[in-house]
Order: sequence, then C-alpha cells, then structure tokens
Amino acid sequence: MAAAAANTCSFRRAAAKSFRSFRSELPAGNASVNKRFRVRGGMAAGLRRLCRELLLEPRYTPLVAACLCLAEGGVNLWVIRRVPYTEIDWRAYMQEVEGVSNGTRDYTELRGDTGPLVYPAGFVYLFLGLYYATGRGTDIRLAQHIFAAIYLLNLLLVFRIYCRTSKVPPYVFFFMCCASYRIHSIFVLRLFNDPVAMVILFLAVNFFLEERWSWGCLLFSLAVSVKMNVLLFAPGLLFLLLLRFGLLGCIPKLCICAVLQLALGLPFLLENPVGYLTRSFDLGRQFQFKWTVNWRFLPEEVFQHRAFHVGLLLAHMAGLVLFALHRWHRSKESILSLLKDPVERKHPSPPLGANKIVFVLFSSNFLGICCSRSLHYQFYVWYFHTLPYLLWCTPTSKLAHMPKVLLLGVIELCWNTYPSTVCSSLSLHVCHGLVLLQLWYGTALPPAPQPPRPSKKSDPLSRKAL
Repeated sequence: MAAAAANTCSFRRAAAKSFRSFRSELPAGNASVNKRFRVRGGMAAGLRRLCRELLLEPRYTPLVAACLCLAEGGVNLWVIRRVPYTEIDWRAYMQEVEGVSNGTRDYTELRGDTGPLVYPAGFVYLFLGLYYATGRGTDIRLAQHIFAAIYLLNLLLVFRIYCRTSKVPPYVFFFMCCASYRIHSIFVLRLFNDPVAMVILFLAVNFFLEERWSWGCLLFSLAVSVKMNVLLFAPGLLFLLLLRFGLLGCIPKLCICAVLQLALGLPFLLENPVGYLTRSFDLGRQFQFKWTVNWRFLPEEVFQHRAFHVGLLLAHMAGLVLFALHRWHRSKESILSLLKDPVERKHPSPPLGANKIVFVLFSSNFLGICCSRSLHYQFYVWYFHTLPYLLWCTPTSKLAHMPKVLLLGVIELCWNTYPSTVCSSLSLHVCHGLVLLQLWYGTALPPAPQPPRPSKKSDPLSRKAL
C-alpha cells in the first residue's frame, strides 16, 4: 500500500510538470485569448455592479420609474381586456350626478342604488364630467380607460415625489407597481372615487415640494371636495404651513382652502345649506361591519359603539401630538414658536426640504389610517403609495431590506383577503404597529454628545501649592 501511494504521488508530480512545460510552449497568440477572457470577466462584473446600483441606488429612480410606467400601461390594458369589470359604486355615482344634471340642487334628494350622496361638491362636478364623457355612464370600457390614465398620472406624480426625496431603493417600486392586484382593481375594475381624490392630493404634494404653497392648498382643498379622507393629511399640512409662514402668514393659505369649498358648494348651499353640510361632511357616519378590513376581530356591537369611536379619536389625537412634539418639530424652541413669524424666532427653522414635507404629510395620514373606525377595500389606495417612503425613510441596513419587503407583502396579503378574517385584521394591525415603531425610533434625534467630565484627581501642582 505504501508503495502504491508513493507511485501515485510521483505520477501527480510528473503530470503537473508536464502541464507547466506544455503551457510554456503554447504560441504567444493564446495571451490574447486570455486577455479576451479577462475583458469579458470585467464586463460581466461591471454589468453586475450596474444592475446592483440600478436596484439599490435612489439616483436611478427616474430610469426605473420610466420603465415601470411603460410596463404599467401594458398591464392596465391587459387587465381591462382580460379581467371582468365588477359593478360596485359606479352606477350609484352616475345616478347621483344625474340628479344634478336634471336640476336638483337639494343634497338630501340626491341618491343612488347604494344610498344617499355623501361626498362634497367637487365629486359631483368631476363625476358629472365622466357622466357626459361616458354616454351617461353607460360606456364602461371608456370609463376604465380613463381610470387607467388616472392610474398612470398618479404613478408619475408619486415617482416625482420619490425622485425628490431620494430615500427609497428603486427595486421597491416593482412591489408598488406591478405586484399589487388590489390597487389595479380599485382603479380600473371598480372605478371608485378614492383614486381621483388621491391623484389630486399627490399633485398638491408636488406643488408643496416646489414651494408653491397657494396652488398646493388650492389642489388640496379640491381633493378634499372629492372625498374627505384627504383630511387625514390636514394636521401635517397645518404644521408645515405654521413652520413655513407662522400664524399670520398661514391664514391666507387656509382661506384659499375655505373659499374653494364655498365656491364649489355654493349652488347646493343656496338651496339647502344644512342638507349639504350634514350629507357631504358627515364625520359621524356609521360603517357596515361586513365591509371592515381592520376590525374584523372585534364583536359587531363593539365596532358600532360610540365609546370605541371616541377612543380611536383620542388615540389619533394623541399620536398626532406626540409626532408633532417629538418628530416633526426639531427646533430648540417650544412648538408654540411656530405661531411667530419665521424671522422673529430665536432659532430660525431650517429651510423645508423635500423629506421634511413628505415625512410630515405621509406620517400624518398614516396615523389617521391606524386609528380609522373602519377601512374598506377601496381605502387601501389612501396610503398604499406612501408605504415605501414610510418604510425606507429611516436608515436601512443591508439586512433590514428583506423584513421591510416582507412587511409590504403581508400588508398586501391582508388587503387581498376577501372577506376579511380575524387573522387578516390582526395581521394588518401588527404591520401598522411595526411601521409606526420604526417611524418613531428610526427618526429620533441622536443623543447630544456629552462634554468630558472633569477628572476627580486633583492637579499635582495645586497639591504642592497647598
């Protein structure tokens, strides 16, 4: 056995020596072959590095956004042609605005199959336009294509916000676009008014980012007049206006919002002011338990109880106060200093950057979502496009990307569970709670550096002096 092992080793040494001598005798042309292999390897490595940067570096968001918008155009056309349309509220919308077209101005007399008209006047004018554009609401396919265009416009506005903030890695946008069945359904298969309100809201946010606050407030008020869920952004907007202009400078912006609401609702206010205000701005409206997505694990009597509603309102107010005091307000002065003119403050506030504006508005809306009395399936669009920012606006390590993507997936799964279950509702609250926690702890100011403590040992020179 030992002899056999020795022979094997000697054979291997001889083979290695022969291979080295053979390689040294190769013609010089093989050097170019090796060079080509090295060039190809370098190109492959560069391609991998480029793909990694395209997926992870926010500076490539415009390129990724353009590709996704083109893909989304095809996806929406495919959905419209292949997936059956589902009638839920469209016919009721058309019946409600048809009453206006027939001359009815009393809001209490405007009704549809699903009940009375409960949206402000902006909804009436916009959907009255859709009523005439779609042949009195009968051309459903044309309405679907119009909503597909609204979807793409909404996507462009959202991408423009994300380009300005440069926080979210581009690979996340795939989950925000092509991977959400529920959002495509809300836009092009159900034709709800929620997407119309949100696209106007995102247009207002883009104006805020450009420092055009008057136009932004006008559009914000228009979005509120389509559906009142946009009011969830109002606490954040009020904070930003006070921070930017102070109390006196803020009043003209608020007047713009109020005047638009008055102008839009004037025909109905002249006919029946109480009927218009109580119908279009009914904050105490009861929701049906069978449609709730977020409170399915509660008994129905608790879900409908006024004490539960008051508790949610108090929780919402407490969350807004905490975020305003400790996360939105970063000045050394009291938050009451926001009432002063910015030039009169002891510590002038830094200029409002894109991330400050977006963080305040999106977190304000999210706090309202977490404390909502009920979330219906179409309400998903209220905050879906803000979730990537809320998750990635805080510092993210390499290992933290996967849990955040998983969180997005679980939220999507909860909204795709029909009818909602105890498990899906609880899971949705757990996900919302995790997003709130990472917003709270991920945006906390780092502790101030402590000055060095004086040494307890006395100076030897002082001891000698003693």
